[in-house]
Amino acid sequence: MAKGKSANITGNQLEKAVQTVLLDKGFEIEMYRKWEKNPENYGKELLLKNVPFTTIYGHKGNTEFLLLSEKYNLRIRIECKWQQSAGSVDEKLPYLYLNTIEAMPEKDIMILIDGDGFKTGAKEWLRNAVKEKLYTTAENNDTNVMVFSLAEFFTWANNTFN
Repeated sequence: MAKGKSANITGNQLEKAVQTVLLDKGFEIEMYRKWEKNPENYGKELLLKNVPFTTIYGHKGNTEFLLLSEKYNLRIRIECKWQQSAGSVDEKLPYLYLNTIEAMPEKDIMILIDGDGFKTGAKEWLRNAVKEKLYTTAENNDTNVMVFSLAEFFTWANNTFN
């Protein structure tokens, strides 16, 4: 199997894990574009898929999920990154990080990152950039970016939605 196809399958598995956890926690799952046409037709505990935003380049981009919860007062954009073997996903981490602080409209953003194929230092760079709020300005310094492995996401979900 080609590396790109394998990476895509495992990336999809990471996304399915997120959906499984949140479905189990009572969230309804729907495509963002379907929901936005008639949001009144849905409940207030939602996991929306394929959520658009305008990137730092001014192009249309999408993230995997937007978690909406009236009960827990949450509005969290979720981006999933999986790298099982050597590839180029880790080279996209600075672009992803800059998008989180400059382009994504939500104030709470979760980056779910997992897999053993990232170059040495890549995941650490991302976690440090988030911790140190690298490249933030007075206008976007209040953005709360979280970086979780899949196991950390499970823990977060269990603690948040208990």
